[in-house]
Order: sequence, then C-alpha cells, then structure tokens
Amino acid sequence: MPRAVVFDLDYTLAVPERDRATILAEATRTAGAPSLTREEYLEAHRRNLTRESREPIFEDLLAGRDTDAEPAAVATAYRETIADALEPLPGVEGLLDDLRSRYRVGLLTNGPVRAQRDKITTLGWKRAFDAALVTGELAAGKPDPRAFEAILHELDVDPAEAVYVGDEVEADIAGATNAGMTAIQVLLEDTEPDPRAVAHVEQSAIAVELPAILEGLDSNSGSDFEAESR
Repeated sequence: MPRAVVFDLDYTLAVPERDRATILAEATRTAGAPSLTREEYLEAHRRNLTRESREPIFEDLLAGRDTDAEPAAVATAYRETIADALEPLPGVEGLLDDLRSRYRVGLLTNGPVRAQRDKITTLGWKRAFDAALVTGELAAGKPDPRAFEAILHELDVDPAEAVYVGDEVEADIAGATNAGMTAIQVLLEDTEPDPRAVAHVEQSAIAVELPAILEGLDSNSGSDFEAESR
C-alpha cells in the first residue's frame, strides 16, 4: 500500500497561462537576444539539469550567435516571464492538502534551482509538501534513479511504498518505474498512455480523479489496477 505520493511540477500541478514558445519569445525580446526555438531550449535544458540557474542553458544557446545579450539577463527575463504566467491546475491545492492527511507528499522537479524554487514560491507552495527537491540541488536529474532515491530518502519511504505522478514518459514514467516506484501518468493533449504506468489521468481532471486512483492502489496493492480518465 502506498505511503507516499510524489509529484512532478510543470504540466502536472501547474501550467503557464501562455505556451512556453510564446514565453521564450517574450523573454528573448526583453533581453535583446536572438530568437530561440522551444526545441533548442529543451535540448539545452536536458544538458543542464543539475545547475543553480538557467544561465548555463542560455550560454549554450547563445554560443556562436551574433549577439551582445548576456546569458544571465536572458535567464532572468525567462524566469520572471514564466513566474508571471504560472498558475496551478484547477483544484490541485485542495488535492495536496487532502492527500497530506493520508500520505507523505513530495515534489521532484527537473531544472535549475533558482528557476524551480521561484515557481514554488510564486505558487505559494513552500509548505505544500513534506519534501520538495529540485534536480539542480542533486547529483542527477530525472530519469536517473538517483533523483528518485533522493526524494524517497527525504520522505523516509521505500520505492515500493511510493507513487510518482508526472506527465513526461521518459523523465517521469520510465524514471520512476526504473527506480522501483509505481507511476501514474498525467496525459496531455499530445501524449499517449504509457503501459508502464499503472493508471492514467487527463491533466484537467487530476484533482478530481487522482484520489480515487490512489484509493484503488490501496485496495489492490498496485498489482492489477488500471484506471483511465479521458
């Protein structure tokens, strides 16, 4: 039976009110930097999961380009633009409060320390979790098992006692299951259910559907349970 529930942050519990490509374009304009694509940013982000800030990401992205823009200035503009646009998914704050009455509740999010901690602060969630870790503080990011081991240690639970809830197939679902945890996949509009997850829930329905899915895991010990909300 689960003793702990661990969440991803971005697109699992909170979303920007504008799409990330638009936010990136706004930030680069503010900092006087050349246009960057979302795909370029994500590739550089994956190379810098254990950093203090996004500055190394933008150092990678601006290297070799004809620009006087400073990576630190672009990183600051991007962080502030995201923070201004970020909002919780409907009902998730009540969901977290309710779950903490029955489980240890954790957060494990990929990204630089300042960027992700700023998001947690902006959302008012500093006390929303029993433990919250950003991979920038760790030796490795998701899907590396060491990232999941770190949050399990903070929550004082074994992998078999913990459920991980996230949207990314490799970082969240593959990473959690490879670390011995049970995984629940949050489905976005463009994602398909992954068979490694014991259950799937639409992003918009997470606050309504997740408690019943967890109760099903309690009663079925996670062996055969499969629930989908579409």
